[in-house]
Amino acid sequence: MSDKKLPKEAYGGVSGKDYVPYITDKSHKGANVAVLIIGIFLATIFAASTAYSGMKSGLTVAAGIPGAIIGSMFVGVFAKEKGILGKNILQGMSSGGESIASGMIYVLPAIILIGSQITFFEGVVIGVGGVLFGIGCCSLVYNYLIVEEHGKLMYPESMAISETLVASDGGGDAIKFMGIGFAISGIINVLTSSFLNVLNNTMTFIGSRFYKWKFSTEVNPLLLGIGFIVGLEVSLTMFAGSILSNFGVAPLIGYFTDMAANGAVVWNDPAIAINQMDVNSISGSYVKYIGAGMMLCGGIIGALKLIPTIVVSIKETLKAKSSKDGNSEGSSSEMLILLGGIVIGFVGAFLVSQSITMAIVGGIVSLILSLLFVIVAGRLTGTIGTSNLPVSGMTIASLVILTLVFVIMGWKGQADNKSLLLFAAFMVVAISIAGGYTQSQKVAYIIGGSKREMQNYFTIAGIVGVVVVTGTILLLSSQLAITGSDAPFALPQANLMSTLTSGIMSGNLPWVMIIVGIFIALVLFFLNLPIMTVAIGFYLPISTTSIILVGALIRVFVEKMSKSEAEKETRVANGISLSSGLVAGGSIIGLIGIILQVSGIIKPNIPTGFASTNAMALIILAVLVVATTIPIISSKPKGNQR
Repeated sequence: MSDKKLPKEAYGGVSGKDYVPYITDKSHKGANVAVLIIGIFLATIFAASTAYSGMKSGLTVAAGIPGAIIGSMFVGVFAKEKGILGKNILQGMSSGGESIASGMIYVLPAIILIGSQITFFEGVVIGVGGVLFGIGCCSLVYNYLIVEEHGKLMYPESMAISETLVASDGGGDAIKFMGIGFAISGIINVLTSSFLNVLNNTMTFIGSRFYKWKFSTEVNPLLLGIGFIVGLEVSLTMFAGSILSNFGVAPLIGYFTDMAANGAVVWNDPAIAINQMDVNSISGSYVKYIGAGMMLCGGIIGALKLIPTIVVSIKETLKAKSSKDGNSEGSSSEMLILLGGIVIGFVGAFLVSQSITMAIVGGIVSLILSLLFVIVAGRLTGTIGTSNLPVSGMTIASLVILTLVFVIMGWKGQADNKSLLLFAAFMVVAISIAGGYTQSQKVAYIIGGSKREMQNYFTIAGIVGVVVVTGTILLLSSQLAITGSDAPFALPQANLMSTLTSGIMSGNLPWVMIIVGIFIALVLFFLNLPIMTVAIGFYLPISTTSIILVGALIRVFVEKMSKSEAEKETRVANGISLSSGLVAGGSIIGLIGIILQVSGIIKPNIPTGFASTNAMALIILAVLVVATTIPIISSKPKGNQR
């Protein structure tokens, strides 16, 4: 491995304007036609895979480090003369595609869930407006966030990406393990429900009428990979939420539903008698609304916690020196991008609402809330990184405010609800792109890349991401519309958004359940437990959280079996690379399978005989665990790491 290292000043110790980057040749640019084509390809891949996996699990995986690793390989083959600056552009474009997906999947599928339809044009116009506005706002505070706060805002994931780029000549192992993960995930997905569906990959056990519980595990390599990446703490916390939901709350509600009088029916499905409800209908009609209340409270508490950060961000931004004093590069283009976002936002607002009044009121409120939370997202990324950015909390807070504005204005119909969610899509794209953009600009600053070049190519990647994610959601629309305990896509955030807006507008919600969820969240807050993580686990099917936990347990096993710190670091790094391959393979192969099914090229089967049993799923789980663990546990640190 190379002995090259980042300068120690990259982590602070000097003022931002005096920092000397890793590459000092300012005349050297990182992009050319080959880098652009590769970047668009990576933005497409990470946007599609993040959209698919995020809608499946409710969790997303940051693309910066995988993008840096894959980008290093492509640059070495197709654009060697661009070196580390070319790799820097590619990690930024990878993050651009992923950031879009991490935001749009929270809101856009909610339009399908309320029973409306979305067109490709609507999704693209609103998304592009959000991209341009978010990047434009971040560019205005670039000097403050990136330069003046150097050493104070650490941007932890930016530093990890920078270290990966500097050590990129050691990326061969990472590419190898990503390939292994992709192959494992691809083979299992082709054989199971994502593609040919010749083998059952879900174990399900349901309790008796006396105690109405359910336990299930979906043997999905994508979800197992996410578990390895996020680790035991997050996975176990989510699983605890599922245990509470499936073995605590559902049986308790079931105990009382059995006592219901004949003729009493479920609030949202008059065809089902309350005293005949099974565990699935209890979960779908009652338990999930407790989870919605938990997520709502968690989002509001998260937004309230941001108030000091908002105040500091606004004060420091107003005090910060003009970008002309520090880095004037790109000042005219950033204003054009910002104005473009505002203009497209208002045009999109009118097109989706067909009302000048709604376009003006909704547009102004959306722009103000977006500006506020974009600055907060940029600052928070400097503290906790994009992986931990509370996008859902900021989106919930914004959406509740905007929904109340709609109710006050008397806009309560289904068409109004669709318009409201499209305004929310603009906001969530601006917020989520802000995290990825500031993170990528910090990498460019540390490495010595061009601010304007990163700005322009990240914008291209963001627009590509909007097109890809909108297309992916439309492609999957028939499956996204399926709700209930066995829905193919869990959509926890989108379900919450649709529940909130529809319920507030119509007043038709099981408010007792939502209030119970709010009080459970308050108890978690008083116990200093992560509300949103528990709430997502409570809301998600236990089939999802259980396999995520299996992935985390493999990581614990790998760490415990390592004999030295160097060996543990190597194995965990290779495990994360392999897990990234599992996520990418599951997402891409799953999407290809759905495309082939929709086009009629393949017809999904229904497993029969032994292939349809829980035992078959258990065998697939054993094969997946062994196939994943052996390559990781067999890896050894290189000579100079021992």
